[in-house]
Amino acid sequence: MAVIHSDDLHHSPTARDVNLILLLDMLKFYARFEISDESGDPLTDHDMTQIHYSNITSLQKAAFAKFPDLRNFALSNVASVDTRKSLEKHFGPLSQEKLRLIATYLNLVPSPEIEEQYKWCRLDEIFLRELLILRHERRDSQLEALNEMPLYPTEDVIWDENVVPTAYFSGEGCLALPKLNLQFLTLQDYLLRNFNLFRLESTYEIRQDIEDAISRLSPWKAEDGSVYWGGWARMAQPIINFAVVEVAKPNIGEKRPSRVRADVTVNLAVRPDVKSEWENLRKHDVCFLITVKPPNPIGTKYSIKEPFIPQVGLQYIRGCEVEGMLDSNGRVIEDGPEPRPVLPGDQRTYRVWLDCNQYREDMNSTSHGKEDVYEGFNILMRRKPKENNFKAVLETIRELMNTECVVPEWLHDIILGYGDPSAAHYTKMPNQIPTMDFNDTFIDMDHLRCCFPEYGIKVNTDDPKKLVRPFKLSFKNLGTDDEEAKQIIVVEPHVVPRRGPYRFNELNKNMIHFTPTQIEAIKSGMQPGLTLVVGPPGTGKTDVAVQIISNIYHNFPNQRTLIVTHSNQALNQLFDKIVALDIDERHLLRLGHGEEALETEKDFSRYGRVNYVLAKRLDLLMEVEKLQKSINVEGDVAYTCETAGYFYLYQILSRWEHFLSVVKPKSGRVVPVGLISKEFPFHQFFESAPQPLFKGESYEEDLKVAESCFTYIDHIFKELEEFRAFELLRSGLDRSKYLLVKEAKIIAMTCTHAALKRKELVEIGFKYDNILMEEAAQILEIETFIPLLLQNPQDGFNRLKRWIMIGDHHQLPPVIKNMAFQKYSNMEQSLFTRLVRLGVPTIDLDGQGRARPRIGLAEDAECRLCMEDDETAEHVLCTCPAADRTRFSILGKVQLMPEDLDKYSPGKIIDFLKRLELLGEVNSYNVPDCFSICNLYKWRYKNLGNLKHVETWPEYQLANAGFQYDFQVIDVQDFNGVGESEPSPYFFQNLAEAEYCVSVFAYMRLIGYPANKITILTTYNGQKHLIRDVINTRCANNPLIGRPHKLTSRPTQLHVILNETHPTVRKNSEKSSTEATVIQDVVQMANFVYKSQ
Repeated sequence: MAVIHSDDLHHSPTARDVNLILLLDMLKFYARFEISDESGDPLTDHDMTQIHYSNITSLQKAAFAKFPDLRNFALSNVASVDTRKSLEKHFGPLSQEKLRLIATYLNLVPSPEIEEQYKWCRLDEIFLRELLILRHERRDSQLEALNEMPLYPTEDVIWDENVVPTAYFSGEGCLALPKLNLQFLTLQDYLLRNFNLFRLESTYEIRQDIEDAISRLSPWKAEDGSVYWGGWARMAQPIINFAVVEVAKPNIGEKRPSRVRADVTVNLAVRPDVKSEWENLRKHDVCFLITVKPPNPIGTKYSIKEPFIPQVGLQYIRGCEVEGMLDSNGRVIEDGPEPRPVLPGDQRTYRVWLDCNQYREDMNSTSHGKEDVYEGFNILMRRKPKENNFKAVLETIRELMNTECVVPEWLHDIILGYGDPSAAHYTKMPNQIPTMDFNDTFIDMDHLRCCFPEYGIKVNTDDPKKLVRPFKLSFKNLGTDDEEAKQIIVVEPHVVPRRGPYRFNELNKNMIHFTPTQIEAIKSGMQPGLTLVVGPPGTGKTDVAVQIISNIYHNFPNQRTLIVTHSNQALNQLFDKIVALDIDERHLLRLGHGEEALETEKDFSRYGRVNYVLAKRLDLLMEVEKLQKSINVEGDVAYTCETAGYFYLYQILSRWEHFLSVVKPKSGRVVPVGLISKEFPFHQFFESAPQPLFKGESYEEDLKVAESCFTYIDHIFKELEEFRAFELLRSGLDRSKYLLVKEAKIIAMTCTHAALKRKELVEIGFKYDNILMEEAAQILEIETFIPLLLQNPQDGFNRLKRWIMIGDHHQLPPVIKNMAFQKYSNMEQSLFTRLVRLGVPTIDLDGQGRARPRIGLAEDAECRLCMEDDETAEHVLCTCPAADRTRFSILGKVQLMPEDLDKYSPGKIIDFLKRLELLGEVNSYNVPDCFSICNLYKWRYKNLGNLKHVETWPEYQLANAGFQYDFQVIDVQDFNGVGESEPSPYFFQNLAEAEYCVSVFAYMRLIGYPANKITILTTYNGQKHLIRDVINTRCANNPLIGRPHKLTSRPTQLHVILNETHPTVRKNSEKSSTEATVIQDVVQMANFVYKSQ
């Protein structure tokens, strides 16, 4: 074994040496990580300092008592002798014998008496000296280094291949990168790994943006030595003027400035849409200040194959954060509901914050004779808002590392990957709730019975007329080991009191016929603990999520639920369904910048809800005034919420109590039916309600009507009491904070917004009890973790009670652009996926209702290869004995498990099926007749079946008009010798495929398909723009064709059925009576379509 010092590699390091240095640094760091070697408990910085002092003082005591040669060392203060340099000074001259005596005295190496038992232990001089120094040298605080680290990447980091590898990662070799494995040492380790990887991935994306923007600007060296801009870029503008305007004094105990601000002026003489984007830069948006000194003269072409930095003469890159755009008076234009002022001319000046740590480092370098970085900036670059949140996320992670992270006790070990994976499942939680109101989850009693086929159902009523929803369910002996008792459910129907006499007071009820598996997911989500729901495409994940939210809202009215999703689109889809349920809209709040895409006329943003409350307050006060006039009370009782409260207390309650004393006497005597209508004090107020208000047919019915009327009135005053705070709070900001902290019960945001606003949410006292995450498998590990900590602990404990994660780890993972970070560091593994791999119990939804269940032959038809089992996708791909030889030659195995198919590319699967002659015509990549769209993904799941409607509804039974197959993979040959092209870097296009797609689109329109039912999906942005151009040229102005519903970024011969128009009457399982026409290439398709118009 050799002792390698990283210092020995610094003299003339190669790339391999640098990688080894970084690996050694990682080894050294984790060898002294903040964790107890005995108990495994995490240690704080203070604990590590105490251990260090204990070790060094033990060494000093040993030196004082036993080794006179080290007397100076023994009598020195700790701070002067605990560095590597000072320790080498004191221990360097010592011989091997003395070094061994000291190490033996400290029990670091075996004594000579027992040396034979430990022959593996090294005792040479180099090893002993390094052992003593490494054990006793001062440990650099990782937290302090993290706090002093600039968060913006610089030119030294961005193009360092050892730090941010850009080459394709083949999977071979060892990189000096942290990994996201299944387990972590401590929460600090978990956060640190995520911090480093998130920073590096962001740096890689920033590098791509910088190279693209500067290449588009085409900086050249003019004859006078200045910079000439040969092009323009949407995301970057040349800087006219840059000046640092403020450097604030450091805070106490810090060396960096507390704030550094600068003004950047650019000329926005560009297209109006681009100018608008620049003018709409928001507060806290991140931009980059770049210095280039191009060496090449005007007209020099840039090559993407040559190194980037030498071509453009890039010198410096510094990040900054926008404070705001300055108005004509030099003041920052604040964000708010008011419209922005219109500024004259094209010059715009932005006030920006610079990184204080980076500024201090740069000024220190300048004081040592280096060039002043801040005098030569000539490019200001912005980034797309969706990709530009890295700084806020890094700040949030760093803030979490500086505070005590209090994760719920029942989640702590599971997040770190230890203990029983099922420990947080509701069946093992100590606080299970045996009786739950399932509200409107079940359509009727038969639906309820179908959802619990293995349970015995007991009903608390003998009247069949009362067996209507809502139902309360009691699970007997829940949480015990009595298996027989667990299988009994006591059902208790109950009547929800009417909320008023008007039709709009009727409850919105669920109309979805949930499956037993969906019901289990809803039940689990209502119980305390961790719920993981795996939902294949079309299995109703969103419907399950919405029902869980609704049930929690009604069962626990004092609890608050946080909804988190990966994208604004998913959040809006979820929120649209929540709005349609029986949830009071004053308790709904949507945070972030995606609320404008909500398909509802109502505004659920913070300021939109404030405006709603203020408008609702006025409406309710008008109702109070109407009520006041109806009972002939004098005074201005409807002036404020406070006066309305007194009116309710002294006028309304007294009249209602008198009414109850008459119609429900304590003596129990029988009251005539007509007395209710006669004594009811609010007839005039309810004149607009359906009449007659009291039918006079039944005492019980009329009393219920009276009680519903009072419930309506009582609700008015309860709402006004809640709105009273909005009269005391004057500013919109204070009102929105109150709404967020006190009023809202269901708060929705994206994971990115949660990371961006954590500090603000914690500071204003945001609280919540439940978290529901949609698209959980698409969210980065750290962005899944942060929403758990958006609130301060309560008495040292996290108040979180439920965490529901809904997603599908078989679908898209988090987007990681760098291959090394994606594959080597395992950064594309979401927390949802990691929990599934750890063995945390999941509920797998097993009924899909989106795709056709079969095409051509029925899926259970006899296999055409072995004539034994049914010809299912799983059978053909994995186990069919007649395909064993072919399976081995192409896929490498005789038999496969369904999960093994994840390892193979679609091309391999297609080759396998083609070899088996299950792909139709020769040279055609059609799917087997027994396959369907559902079969494309069905094999990846355990027991994925079909919901009833996909087997019965006509749209699923009929074939696609004009096409022989549900789906095909078309091999489009090169057109005129031209295939895929790359007009600019990473902008891939294929004209033949674009023309083919547009021709198919035109064919579909000509035979009757509505344009709003057609979407063209492509994987490249370049191809998206090319297809859009072809559509505009060939179809847009043609009234028979027009444009498709959507064209966005995501088939070898097409089989079409001629003379069949949309809609068709041909069943999906029927063969066409007309022979299919095979389209050979793009020329044939184009001629066929455009000549037939």
